[in-house]
Amino acid sequence: MVVSGNRKAFGRKKVEHVLILASGEKVRHVTIRPWMTAAAAIFLAVFTLGYLAATGYLVLRDDLINATLARQNRMQRDYEDRISVLRAQLDRLTSRQMMDQQLIDQKVQKLLEQQNALFSRHGKLGDLFDRAAEVGLTTPPVSVKPPKDEREASLGQASDAILALLGKDETTLPDNVPTLAYAPLREGRSERADRMFADMSQSLQLLEQNQLASIEALTVDASETASQIARIMKRTGIDVDALVNDGDTGLGGPFVEPEPLSDPFETSIEELDAALNRLETLRGTALALPYGNPAPGKSITSRYGNRIDPFLGQLAFHAGIDFQASTGAKVVSTGAGTVIAAEYSGGYGNLVEIDHGHGITTRFGHLSKLLVKKGDRVSAGDVIGRAGTTGRSTGPHVHYEVRRNGQAVDPVHFLNAGMKLTSYLN
Repeated sequence: MVVSGNRKAFGRKKVEHVLILASGEKVRHVTIRPWMTAAAAIFLAVFTLGYLAATGYLVLRDDLINATLARQNRMQRDYEDRISVLRAQLDRLTSRQMMDQQLIDQKVQKLLEQQNALFSRHGKLGDLFDRAAEVGLTTPPVSVKPPKDEREASLGQASDAILALLGKDETTLPDNVPTLAYAPLREGRSERADRMFADMSQSLQLLEQNQLASIEALTVDASETASQIARIMKRTGIDVDALVNDGDTGLGGPFVEPEPLSDPFETSIEELDAALNRLETLRGTALALPYGNPAPGKSITSRYGNRIDPFLGQLAFHAGIDFQASTGAKVVSTGAGTVIAAEYSGGYGNLVEIDHGHGITTRFGHLSKLLVKKGDRVSAGDVIGRAGTTGRSTGPHVHYEVRRNGQAVDPVHFLNAGMKLTSYLN
């Protein structure tokens, strides 16, 4: 019995809960399972938690809103501070750029002034170099001035390069680089521009030094040439000092405070001009004085001084020198001057006399034919007559005299001086 009772209890099924739903004639049975109960419990718990969370949010939302607003205010202040810093940086960059531009304008103006001064100096030097070439000086001049359009082109290219270095040409900046981000690089570009200005200024200074060196070399050359000509002329009795100073050596005048030191270039120009004036004066005088040969290529048959007279056979003074020449040979003027006599004159026969200035005259005697007349102006080397044997002569030749203030002097001194002057006069 006991065993039987236990078996019945062990085999009895669990009672299931059934939910009956009736709607009119339709009846539905829903068995309530354990999992359904668990799902309902979970749903209820979730709903309860959501409700509690929503209630807590509604209670605490004012604090959250205030915290969000405070964070937004802090972010706005941070952005405003950054904008202020950027504006200050932009102002500094703009101010620095303006100052750089002013400095660049000043430097460009200074370079242009230096360049214009060099070009204007070249114009002054042109006349002096032409004068130097006319008197036979061969000192090389400075560089030739480029044409105006080429100068303007070079200046334009330099300006473009400088602007590009400073970043003023926006097309030279990378497209993907902001202006503020690229701004720190402009200091390096400014330094490069400074180096460019320094190089350009150094080039102009070098050109100026070359000009001064050329002027100095030309001045020294002119002075040395003039000194050589003066020494040669002094040996023939020419008063070179009176010639250069025009015979006026008087000095005087009221005392005036000295002027400030002038520009070295102007001083050099004045020194070169004075040296050229002296050289031109001496050279012009040497060309006018009788330093030439009246019968080039002919030998001397009788010299200046005492000799045996060919007609009387006794000692007599010969006031000139005789050159061997056949009848009709050319007789040339030994210097520039004015013909003061072209006539038959006693023992001279047909005579040409030329006044060369400075008290110097020359005579050409025994000519077979006169090719000039009184008052004619002649230059050194001009043909004035033909050799012959007119007057007191034993045969065809050229009688040549040089007189200083009416007194005969030895023409050989002038002939020797002329040979030494050839290299300075030609």
